[in-house]
Amino acid sequence: MIRHIVLSSLLATTPACAGSSGAAPSGAALFTEHCASCHGEARLGGTGPALIPETLGRIKPEALQVVIAKGRVATQMAGFAETLSADEIAAVAAFIGEPLAETPEWHEADIAATREINADYRPATAPVFTADPMNITLVVETGDHHVSVLDGDTFAVLDRFATPFAVHGGPKFSPDGRFVFIMSRDGWVQKYDIWSLAEVGRVRAGLNSRNIAMSHDGKWLAVANYLPNTLTILSTEDLSVARVIDVKGHDGTPSRVSAVYQAPDRKSFVLALKDVPEIWEVATDPDAGPFHEGFVHSFEKGMEESLAAEQGLFARRRIALAAPIDDFFFDPGYRNLIGTNREGDRGVVVNLDVGREIADLPLPGMPHLGSGISWMRDGRRVMATPHLKEGVLSVIDMKSWEVVETIQTDGPGFFLRSHDNSPYVWADVFFGPHKDEMHVIDKQTLKIVKTLNPAPGKTVAHTEFTRDGRYALVSVWEDEGAVIVYDAKTLEEVKRLPMRKPSGKYNVWNKITFEDGTSH
Repeated sequence: MIRHIVLSSLLATTPACAGSSGAAPSGAALFTEHCASCHGEARLGGTGPALIPETLGRIKPEALQVVIAKGRVATQMAGFAETLSADEIAAVAAFIGEPLAETPEWHEADIAATREINADYRPATAPVFTADPMNITLVVETGDHHVSVLDGDTFAVLDRFATPFAVHGGPKFSPDGRFVFIMSRDGWVQKYDIWSLAEVGRVRAGLNSRNIAMSHDGKWLAVANYLPNTLTILSTEDLSVARVIDVKGHDGTPSRVSAVYQAPDRKSFVLALKDVPEIWEVATDPDAGPFHEGFVHSFEKGMEESLAAEQGLFARRRIALAAPIDDFFFDPGYRNLIGTNREGDRGVVVNLDVGREIADLPLPGMPHLGSGISWMRDGRRVMATPHLKEGVLSVIDMKSWEVVETIQTDGPGFFLRSHDNSPYVWADVFFGPHKDEMHVIDKQTLKIVKTLNPAPGKTVAHTEFTRDGRYALVSVWEDEGAVIVYDAKTLEEVKRLPMRKPSGKYNVWNKITFEDGTSH
């Protein structure tokens, strides 16, 4: 069986000899002695995950010390409270919170060396369950790094499998809905066969990664990396490396990739670059291009004379911006991209056909466009986005690019969801004292019709609908949490499923059909 490499632990896993005595314990020395065998001499991971700030995220030093002292339940992570002093534990926690001295490299050969295919995997010729395979919903449980596979009609758990540590970004399904690909913060990509209820394999595509995207034809998976500054493209068939693209601006400045999404109508991946003012479009069409970046003498067919032209599969096209963007959203035809800059005080509309900005949007309060959705209102298409720093939802007309309504909420939210068959938008209040609320908003009047409070004092977030939109699934985002099933019309609770800190939920049909009510 495959080694569950990243699930195994958060910190050191070997309860080795007692820590060294001394007035000023060395976190580096203690890490080398107790942690490096599992997490690597350079802290970039091994049988345990990478222990670098980019992977640990917002975990506070105090929380790290607790994990080092007590270990982690249901993993190979043992506690060190009996072998290390409090000062030594604090020193280790401080050390793993320090930035790396040098930017690490992770080349094609490094990626290929991590690739593991499950020797026990046997693809089923048909689903091994009787449930509708198009109405399967995956629930990511971050409490213990698992995914539950739910029957969307009965809500029975068909399988529960281990994932890499700290899954980040939404899972991506193959166009037929059979396979799902899951990515972790430290770059592991896992392939799972829903029909067979079995893991296929996994590979480490980067050292610190943001999200993944599926190509229009299901052949390629793009991995957006912070470390190193690359875009990794994998074959979905066998997780082999198809291409590793160094990400640098036109002037040579290296950049992290903030996000990558597929644009199926354009047969491309679209990337936001965090450190340079550019968008990249990377072709998933063998006949793409040519894309010219330098001087062009003639555009006449068969007579092109130019510098720095790319064409064919994975050809890159650059689009220059006034400022970098971190997150973005597409209109339904994938002609326009709506993005936000790193300061989060404005939005910009980029027409991908002409390759330039065409409008600005006043969107203060750090809009979270990655959770944006759109729908038809009074014969016009609108989109809405939550804001991470303000208790508002911005509703934007997608023809005039004007903000037509600002909906006041009880606090900043993180996710919006709806469904074609639902008259409502579901908006969580993720941050602040009202984190236990879920607003239900009428799509036409833009008024809050009901505020749900299913778990007072606990974080309630992220809605997903079943294939037909009949039920809405909401997370109680706690370690001893739950997925609550609501009747999407009556707004009454139907069922409560205990889960370990369930975060995102992803319905196969809604995702592969690019249902308007879900982010992509």
